[in-house]
Amino acid sequence: MATTETPIPRVHGDSSIALLREGYRFGINRFDRLHADVFRTHLMLRPVTFMRGASASELFYEGRRFSRDRALPESVLHSLQDEHSVQTLEGVAHRHRKAMFLDVMDEVSMHRLAGIFAAEWRRAGDAWRGRNEIVLQQELYEVLTRTACAWAGVPLAESDAAPRAREFAAMIANAGTFGVPNWISRAGRLRTEAWARNAIDASRELPMVPTVLGAIAHHRSHDGRLLDNSVAAIELLNVIRPMVAVGRFIVFAVWLLEAFPEWRQRFESGDDGLLEPFAQEVRRFSPFFPVVGGRATRDLEGEGVSFSKGDWVMLDLYATNRDPRLWHSPETFSPARFAVDVPDRNALIPQGGGVAADGHRCPGEEPTLVLIAEAVRLLTQSTDYTVPPQDWRVSLNRMPAQPKSGARLADVAVHR
Repeated sequence: MATTETPIPRVHGDSSIALLREGYRFGINRFDRLHADVFRTHLMLRPVTFMRGASASELFYEGRRFSRDRALPESVLHSLQDEHSVQTLEGVAHRHRKAMFLDVMDEVSMHRLAGIFAAEWRRAGDAWRGRNEIVLQQELYEVLTRTACAWAGVPLAESDAAPRAREFAAMIANAGTFGVPNWISRAGRLRTEAWARNAIDASRELPMVPTVLGAIAHHRSHDGRLLDNSVAAIELLNVIRPMVAVGRFIVFAVWLLEAFPEWRQRFESGDDGLLEPFAQEVRRFSPFFPVVGGRATRDLEGEGVSFSKGDWVMLDLYATNRDPRLWHSPETFSPARFAVDVPDRNALIPQGGGVAADGHRCPGEEPTLVLIAEAVRLLTQSTDYTVPPQDWRVSLNRMPAQPKSGARLADVAVHR
Protein backbone atom coordinates (compact mmCIF):
# COMPACT_ATOMS: atom_id res chain seq x y z
CA MET A 1 0.00 0.00 0.00
CA ALA A 2 1.31 3.43 -0.91
CA THR A 3 2.32 5.79 1.86
CA THR A 4 0.90 9.28 2.37
CA GLU A 5 2.46 12.52 3.60
CA THR A 6 0.74 12.11 6.96
CA PRO A 7 1.25 8.53 8.21
CA ILE A 8 -1.95 6.76 9.18
CA PRO A 9 -1.97 5.75 12.87
CA ARG A 10 -1.57 2.05 13.46
CA VAL A 11 -2.81 -0.09 16.32
CA HIS A 12 -0.26 -2.88 16.45
CA GLY A 13 -1.13 -6.50 16.96
CA ASP A 14 -4.47 -8.17 16.32
CA SER A 15 -7.47 -6.25 17.70
CA SER A 16 -10.06 -9.04 17.52
CA ILE A 17 -10.19 -9.61 21.28
CA ALA A 18 -10.23 -5.86 21.96
CA LEU A 19 -13.17 -5.43 19.57
CA LEU A 20 -15.14 -8.16 21.33
CA ARG A 21 -14.24 -6.73 24.75
CA GLU A 22 -14.99 -3.07 23.96
CA GLY A 23 -17.77 -3.58 21.43
CA TYR A 24 -19.29 -0.36 20.13
CA ARG A 25 -16.67 1.76 21.87
CA PHE A 26 -13.74 0.04 20.14
CA GLY A 27 -13.52 2.57 17.31
CA ILE A 28 -14.35 5.68 19.36
CA ASN A 29 -11.72 4.79 21.95
CA ARG A 30 -9.01 4.67 19.30
CA PHE A 31 -10.18 7.59 17.17
CA ASP A 32 -10.15 9.77 20.27
CA ARG A 33 -6.88 8.44 21.64
CA LEU A 34 -5.10 8.77 18.31
CA HIS A 35 -6.75 12.13 17.45
CA ALA A 36 -7.54 10.70 14.03
CA ASP A 37 -10.56 9.66 11.95
CA VAL A 38 -8.71 6.75 10.36
CA PHE A 39 -6.50 4.06 11.83
CA ARG A 40 -5.16 0.70 10.77
CA THR A 41 -5.04 -2.54 12.70
CA HIS A 42 -5.66 -6.27 12.22
CA LEU A 43 -8.84 -8.29 12.80
CA MET A 44 -8.75 -12.07 12.61
CA LEU A 45 -5.12 -11.62 11.48
CA ARG A 46 -6.24 -9.59 8.43
CA PRO A 47 -5.19 -5.94 7.92
CA VAL A 48 -8.11 -3.53 8.14
CA THR A 49 -8.65 0.23 8.09
CA PHE A 50 -11.24 1.80 10.41
CA MET A 51 -12.87 5.12 9.44
CA ARG A 52 -15.49 7.45 10.91
CA GLY A 53 -17.29 10.64 9.88
CA ALA A 54 -19.53 11.99 7.13
CA SER A 55 -16.74 12.28 4.56
CA ALA A 56 -15.64 8.72 5.33
CA SER A 57 -19.24 7.59 4.87
CA GLU A 58 -19.42 9.37 1.52
CA LEU A 59 -16.16 7.75 0.45
CA PHE A 60 -17.39 4.34 1.55
CA TYR A 61 -20.94 4.44 0.15
CA GLU A 62 -20.77 6.64 -2.92
CA GLY A 63 -18.84 6.29 -6.14
CA ARG A 64 -18.76 2.47 -6.04
CA ARG A 65 -15.36 2.51 -4.42
CA PHE A 66 -16.04 -0.34 -1.99
CA SER A 67 -17.90 -3.61 -2.43
CA ARG A 68 -19.41 -6.02 0.12
CA ASP A 69 -17.55 -9.00 -1.37
CA ARG A 70 -15.87 -10.94 1.49
CA ALA A 71 -16.24 -7.86 3.68
CA LEU A 72 -17.98 -9.57 6.64
CA PRO A 73 -17.19 -12.78 8.54
CA GLU A 74 -19.24 -15.67 7.14
CA SER A 75 -21.01 -16.10 10.48
CA VAL A 76 -22.36 -12.54 10.26
CA LEU A 77 -23.09 -12.71 6.53
CA HIS A 78 -25.18 -15.88 6.82
CA SER A 79 -27.11 -14.55 9.81
CA LEU A 80 -27.92 -11.15 8.34
CA GLN A 81 -27.76 -11.04 4.54
CA ASP A 82 -26.53 -14.31 3.05
CA GLU A 83 -24.78 -14.86 -0.23
CA HIS A 84 -26.28 -13.56 -3.49
CA SER A 85 -28.58 -11.12 -1.66
CA VAL A 86 -28.98 -7.55 -2.89
CA GLN A 87 -26.42 -6.29 -0.35
CA THR A 88 -23.72 -8.51 -1.86
CA LEU A 89 -24.33 -7.32 -5.44
CA GLU A 90 -22.63 -4.45 -7.23
CA GLY A 91 -23.19 -2.28 -10.29
CA VAL A 92 -26.13 -2.85 -12.64
CA ALA A 93 -27.20 -6.05 -10.87
CA HIS A 94 -27.37 -4.23 -7.54
CA ARG A 95 -29.25 -1.19 -8.85
CA HIS A 96 -31.77 -3.33 -10.70
CA ARG A 97 -32.63 -5.47 -7.70
CA LYS A 98 -32.52 -2.54 -5.26
CA ALA A 99 -35.13 -0.75 -7.41
CA MET A 100 -37.51 -3.64 -6.82
CA PHE A 101 -37.23 -3.20 -3.06
CA LEU A 102 -37.68 0.56 -3.22
CA ASP A 103 -40.74 0.22 -5.46
CA VAL A 104 -42.63 -1.77 -2.83
CA MET A 105 -41.87 0.76 -0.07
CA ASP A 106 -43.80 3.79 -1.34
CA GLU A 107 -45.88 6.14 0.82
CA VAL A 108 -49.11 4.17 0.44
CA SER A 109 -47.32 0.97 1.41
CA MET A 110 -45.80 2.61 4.49
CA HIS A 111 -49.20 3.87 5.62
CA ARG A 112 -50.51 0.34 5.27
CA LEU A 113 -47.55 -1.00 7.28
CA ALA A 114 -48.35 1.34 10.17
CA GLY A 115 -51.98 0.18 10.15
CA ILE A 116 -51.05 -3.50 10.18
CA PHE A 117 -48.61 -2.98 13.04
CA ALA A 118 -51.27 -1.15 15.08
CA ALA A 119 -53.72 -3.99 14.48
CA GLU A 120 -51.16 -6.62 15.54
CA TRP A 121 -50.25 -4.56 18.62
CA ARG A 122 -53.91 -4.50 19.67
CA ARG A 123 -54.25 -8.20 18.97
CA ALA A 124 -51.28 -8.92 21.23
CA GLY A 125 -52.76 -6.54 23.79
CA ASP A 126 -55.70 -8.91 24.26
CA ALA A 127 -53.25 -11.52 25.58
CA TRP A 128 -51.23 -9.01 27.60
CA ARG A 129 -54.30 -7.81 29.50
CA GLY A 130 -54.50 -10.90 31.69
CA ARG A 131 -50.83 -10.97 32.63
CA ASN A 132 -49.14 -9.20 35.49
CA GLU A 133 -46.09 -8.36 33.45
CA ILE A 134 -44.61 -8.75 29.98
CA VAL A 135 -41.09 -8.41 28.56
CA LEU A 136 -41.81 -6.27 25.54
CA GLN A 137 -38.66 -7.34 23.68
CA GLN A 138 -39.87 -10.95 23.64
CA GLU A 139 -43.43 -10.01 22.72
CA LEU A 140 -42.31 -7.81 19.84
CA TYR A 141 -40.66 -10.67 17.99
CA GLU A 142 -44.02 -12.26 17.23
CA VAL A 143 -45.89 -8.96 16.81
CA LEU A 144 -43.37 -7.80 14.22
CA THR A 145 -43.16 -11.20 12.50
CA ARG A 146 -46.93 -11.16 12.04
CA THR A 147 -46.79 -7.54 10.91
CA ALA A 148 -44.04 -8.10 8.37
CA CYS A 149 -45.68 -11.20 6.90
CA ALA A 150 -49.09 -9.56 6.61
CA TRP A 151 -47.59 -6.47 4.99
CA ALA A 152 -45.49 -8.55 2.58
CA GLY A 153 -48.41 -10.81 1.65
CA VAL A 154 -46.74 -13.93 3.03
CA PRO A 155 -49.17 -16.55 4.37
CA LEU A 156 -48.38 -17.30 8.02
CA ALA A 157 -50.23 -20.19 9.62
CA GLU A 158 -51.17 -19.59 13.24
CA SER A 159 -48.97 -22.51 14.28
CA ASP A 160 -46.02 -21.01 12.39
CA ALA A 161 -46.05 -17.55 13.96
CA ALA A 162 -44.22 -18.37 17.18
CA PRO A 163 -41.57 -20.68 15.62
CA ARG A 164 -40.82 -18.20 12.85
CA ALA A 165 -40.55 -15.38 15.39
CA ARG A 166 -38.09 -17.39 17.49
CA GLU A 167 -35.96 -18.12 14.43
CA PHE A 168 -35.87 -14.46 13.36
CA ALA A 169 -35.05 -13.46 16.93
CA ALA A 170 -32.10 -15.87 17.03
CA MET A 171 -30.74 -14.60 13.70
CA ILE A 172 -30.76 -11.05 15.04
CA ALA A 173 -29.54 -11.73 18.57
CA ASN A 174 -26.67 -13.99 17.50
CA ALA A 175 -25.48 -12.08 14.42
CA GLY A 176 -22.52 -10.69 16.34
CA THR A 177 -21.63 -13.95 18.08
CA PHE A 178 -19.33 -16.80 17.17
CA GLY A 179 -19.34 -20.50 17.88
CA VAL A 180 -22.30 -22.46 19.21
CA PRO A 181 -24.87 -19.60 19.53
CA ASN A 182 -24.24 -18.54 15.94
CA TRP A 183 -24.39 -22.13 14.68
CA ILE A 184 -27.76 -22.64 16.40
CA SER A 185 -29.20 -19.47 14.86
CA ARG A 186 -27.91 -20.47 11.42
CA ALA A 187 -29.57 -23.88 11.79
CA GLY A 188 -32.81 -22.06 12.56
CA ARG A 189 -32.28 -19.94 9.48
CA LEU A 190 -32.19 -23.08 7.33
CA ARG A 191 -35.69 -23.95 8.58
CA THR A 192 -36.87 -20.42 7.91
CA GLU A 193 -35.36 -20.45 4.42
CA ALA A 194 -37.26 -23.67 3.63
CA TRP A 195 -40.48 -21.95 4.73
CA ALA A 196 -39.64 -18.92 2.57
CA ARG A 197 -38.87 -21.10 -0.47
CA ASN A 198 -42.27 -22.73 -0.12
CA ALA A 199 -43.88 -19.27 -0.09
CA ILE A 200 -41.93 -18.27 -3.20
CA ASP A 201 -42.84 -21.48 -5.05
CA ALA A 202 -46.52 -21.13 -4.15
CA SER A 203 -46.55 -17.50 -5.34
CA ARG A 204 -45.00 -18.49 -8.67
CA GLU A 205 -47.81 -20.96 -9.32
CA LEU A 206 -50.26 -18.04 -9.37
CA PRO A 207 -50.49 -14.85 -11.44
CA MET A 208 -48.38 -12.06 -10.01
CA VAL A 209 -50.16 -10.05 -7.31
CA PRO A 210 -49.07 -6.57 -6.10
CA THR A 211 -47.45 -7.68 -2.86
CA VAL A 212 -43.86 -7.80 -1.68
CA LEU A 213 -43.97 -11.58 -1.97
CA GLY A 214 -45.30 -11.29 -5.51
CA ALA A 215 -42.67 -8.72 -6.48
CA ILE A 216 -39.81 -10.89 -5.21
CA ALA A 217 -41.18 -14.20 -6.51
CA HIS A 218 -41.66 -12.82 -10.04
CA HIS A 219 -38.66 -10.49 -10.11
CA ARG A 220 -36.24 -10.96 -12.97
CA SER A 221 -32.59 -10.01 -12.75
CA HIS A 222 -31.10 -7.39 -15.04
CA ASP A 223 -30.32 -10.19 -17.51
CA GLY A 224 -34.00 -11.23 -17.65
CA ARG A 225 -33.72 -14.40 -15.61
CA LEU A 226 -36.11 -15.29 -12.81
CA LEU A 227 -34.34 -15.40 -9.45
CA ASP A 228 -33.35 -18.83 -8.24
CA ASN A 229 -35.94 -19.79 -5.62
CA SER A 230 -33.25 -19.98 -2.93
CA VAL A 231 -32.09 -16.45 -3.72
CA ALA A 232 -35.69 -15.20 -3.83
CA ALA A 233 -36.28 -16.81 -0.43
CA ILE A 234 -33.19 -15.07 0.96
CA GLU A 235 -34.47 -11.71 -0.30
CA LEU A 236 -37.89 -12.37 1.24
CA LEU A 237 -36.22 -13.04 4.59
CA ASN A 238 -34.15 -9.88 4.09
CA VAL A 239 -37.43 -7.95 4.11
CA ILE A 240 -39.05 -9.69 7.07
CA ARG A 241 -36.05 -10.14 9.40
CA PRO A 242 -35.01 -6.44 9.49
CA MET A 243 -38.58 -5.50 10.41
CA VAL A 244 -38.42 -7.93 13.31
CA ALA A 245 -35.09 -6.37 14.29
CA VAL A 246 -36.83 -2.99 14.66
CA GLY A 247 -38.08 -4.35 17.98
CA ARG A 248 -34.69 -3.46 19.44
CA PHE A 249 -35.17 0.18 18.49
CA ILE A 250 -38.68 0.05 20.01
CA VAL A 251 -37.28 -1.26 23.30
CA PHE A 252 -34.83 1.64 23.34
CA ALA A 253 -37.77 3.96 22.66
CA VAL A 254 -39.59 2.62 25.74
CA TRP A 255 -36.52 3.26 27.85
CA LEU A 256 -36.12 6.77 26.44
CA LEU A 257 -39.79 7.62 27.04
CA GLU A 258 -39.26 6.54 30.64
CA ALA A 259 -35.99 8.48 30.95
CA PHE A 260 -37.43 11.64 29.36
CA PRO A 261 -41.07 11.87 30.51
CA GLU A 262 -41.47 15.28 28.87
CA TRP A 263 -41.48 13.52 25.52
CA ARG A 264 -44.09 11.04 26.69
CA GLN A 265 -46.26 13.97 27.79
CA ARG A 266 -45.94 15.63 24.38
CA PHE A 267 -47.12 12.53 22.57
CA GLU A 268 -49.90 11.86 25.09
CA SER A 269 -51.21 15.33 24.24
CA GLY A 270 -51.35 14.34 20.55
CA ASP A 271 -48.23 16.13 19.30
CA ASP A 272 -47.76 13.61 16.47
CA GLY A 273 -45.66 16.01 14.43
CA LEU A 274 -42.67 15.14 16.60
CA LEU A 275 -43.00 11.37 16.24
CA GLU A 276 -40.62 11.20 13.27
CA PRO A 277 -37.94 13.41 14.89
CA PHE A 278 -38.19 11.21 17.99
CA ALA A 279 -37.83 8.08 15.86
CA GLN A 280 -34.82 9.53 14.06
CA GLU A 281 -33.10 10.35 17.34
CA VAL A 282 -33.83 6.85 18.65
CA ARG A 283 -32.02 5.51 15.59
CA ARG A 284 -29.07 7.87 16.03
CA PHE A 285 -28.74 7.47 19.79
CA SER A 286 -29.35 3.72 20.18
CA PRO A 287 -26.55 1.25 19.42
CA PHE A 288 -27.66 -1.02 16.61
CA PHE A 289 -24.86 -2.49 14.49
CA PRO A 290 -21.46 -0.96 15.20
CA VAL A 291 -19.62 -1.18 11.88
CA VAL A 292 -20.04 -2.17 8.24
CA GLY A 293 -17.33 -3.71 6.12
CA GLY A 294 -16.22 -3.17 2.54
CA ARG A 295 -13.37 -4.01 0.19
CA ALA A 296 -11.78 -1.53 -2.20
CA THR A 297 -12.91 -2.18 -5.77
CA ARG A 298 -9.79 -0.53 -7.20
CA ASP A 299 -6.70 1.43 -6.19
CA LEU A 300 -7.97 4.73 -4.80
CA GLU A 301 -7.33 7.55 -2.38
CA GLY A 302 -9.56 9.17 0.21
CA GLU A 303 -9.51 10.41 3.79
CA GLY A 304 -5.77 10.90 3.42
CA VAL A 305 -5.31 7.19 2.75
CA SER A 306 -4.18 5.26 -0.30
CA PHE A 307 -6.15 2.02 -0.68
CA SER A 308 -5.12 -0.86 -2.91
CA LYS A 309 -7.71 -2.98 -4.66
CA GLY A 310 -9.06 -5.55 -2.21
CA ASP A 311 -8.11 -3.64 0.96
CA TRP A 312 -10.51 -4.29 3.83
CA VAL A 313 -12.22 -1.29 5.43
CA MET A 314 -14.60 -0.87 8.36
CA LEU A 315 -16.81 2.21 8.47
CA ASP A 316 -17.72 2.87 12.11
CA LEU A 317 -21.47 3.56 12.14
CA TYR A 318 -21.72 4.04 15.89
CA ALA A 319 -18.80 6.48 16.03
CA THR A 320 -20.18 8.50 13.11
CA ASN A 321 -23.63 8.74 14.70
CA ARG A 322 -21.89 10.15 17.81
CA ASP A 323 -19.24 12.27 16.12
CA PRO A 324 -19.13 15.59 18.05
CA ARG A 325 -18.22 17.46 14.86
CA LEU A 326 -21.47 16.31 13.26
CA TRP A 327 -23.79 16.33 16.26
CA HIS A 328 -24.13 18.92 19.02
CA SER A 329 -23.86 17.12 22.38
CA PRO A 330 -23.93 13.69 20.71
CA GLU A 331 -24.22 11.81 24.02
CA THR A 332 -27.44 13.72 24.79
CA PHE A 333 -30.79 12.35 23.62
CA SER A 334 -32.38 15.28 21.77
CA PRO A 335 -35.15 14.60 19.22
CA ALA A 336 -35.52 18.36 18.73
CA ARG A 337 -32.37 18.32 16.59
CA PHE A 338 -34.35 16.53 13.86
CA ALA A 339 -37.31 18.90 14.13
CA VAL A 340 -34.99 21.70 12.98
CA ASP A 341 -32.57 20.17 10.50
CA VAL A 342 -32.73 17.52 7.80
CA PRO A 343 -29.87 15.14 8.60
CA ASP A 344 -26.95 14.81 6.21
CA ARG A 345 -27.32 11.45 4.48
CA ASN A 346 -23.74 10.58 5.40
CA ALA A 347 -23.93 11.78 9.01
CA LEU A 348 -26.98 9.82 10.21
CA ILE A 349 -26.01 6.27 9.25
CA PRO A 350 -27.44 3.66 11.63
CA GLN A 351 -28.61 1.81 8.50
CA GLY A 352 -25.90 2.98 6.14
CA GLY A 353 -25.05 6.12 4.20
CA GLY A 354 -25.17 7.37 0.65
CA VAL A 355 -28.25 7.04 -1.58
CA ALA A 356 -30.40 3.93 -1.35
CA ALA A 357 -31.21 3.73 -5.07
CA ASP A 358 -27.60 3.78 -6.21
CA GLY A 359 -25.71 2.41 -3.23
CA HIS A 360 -25.87 0.15 -0.20
CA ARG A 361 -27.96 2.33 2.09
CA CYS A 362 -30.60 0.06 3.58
CA PRO A 363 -33.94 0.18 1.69
CA GLY A 364 -35.64 -0.62 4.99
CA GLU A 365 -34.87 2.76 6.51
CA GLU A 366 -38.36 4.16 5.90
CA PRO A 367 -40.17 1.08 7.32
CA THR A 368 -37.93 1.34 10.39
CA LEU A 369 -38.96 4.96 10.99
CA VAL A 370 -42.61 4.11 10.42
CA LEU A 371 -42.56 1.22 12.91
CA ILE A 372 -40.70 3.16 15.63
CA ALA A 373 -43.00 6.18 15.28
CA GLU A 374 -46.14 4.02 15.31
CA ALA A 375 -44.89 2.10 18.36
CA VAL A 376 -44.30 5.38 20.23
CA ARG A 377 -47.79 6.59 19.26
CA LEU A 378 -49.35 3.32 20.47
CA LEU A 379 -47.35 3.35 23.71
CA THR A 380 -48.34 6.91 24.58
CA GLN A 381 -51.85 7.21 23.17
CA SER A 382 -53.38 3.73 23.09
CA THR A 383 -51.67 1.72 25.83
CA ASP A 384 -51.76 1.95 29.61
CA TYR A 385 -48.92 0.35 31.54
CA THR A 386 -46.61 0.81 34.49
CA VAL A 387 -42.86 0.43 34.43
CA PRO A 388 -41.55 -1.63 37.35
CA PRO A 389 -37.99 -1.15 38.64
CA GLN A 390 -35.63 -2.92 36.27
CA ASP A 391 -32.13 -3.01 34.82
CA TRP A 392 -31.99 -0.59 31.89
CA ARG A 393 -28.22 -0.89 31.52
CA VAL A 394 -26.93 -1.42 27.99
CA SER A 395 -23.83 -3.54 27.56
CA LEU A 396 -21.82 -2.05 24.72
CA ASN A 397 -19.80 -5.23 24.24
CA ARG A 398 -22.96 -7.16 23.31
CA MET A 399 -23.71 -6.77 19.61
CA PRO A 400 -26.46 -6.00 18.82
CA ALA A 401 -27.07 -4.20 22.10
CA GLN A 402 -30.29 -3.68 24.02
CA PRO A 403 -31.36 -2.69 27.54
CA LYS A 404 -30.69 -5.67 29.76
CA SER A 405 -34.26 -5.98 31.03
CA GLY A 406 -35.79 -6.04 27.55
CA ALA A 407 -38.38 -3.47 28.74
CA ARG A 408 -40.57 -5.05 31.41
CA LEU A 409 -44.06 -3.57 31.47
CA ALA A 410 -46.74 -4.30 34.07
CA ASP A 411 -50.54 -4.03 34.03
CA VAL A 412 -50.65 -3.53 30.26
CA ALA A 413 -53.98 -2.54 28.75
CA VAL A 414 -54.26 -1.70 25.05
CA HIS A 415 -57.30 0.36 24.06
CA ARG A 416 -59.24 -0.37 20.89
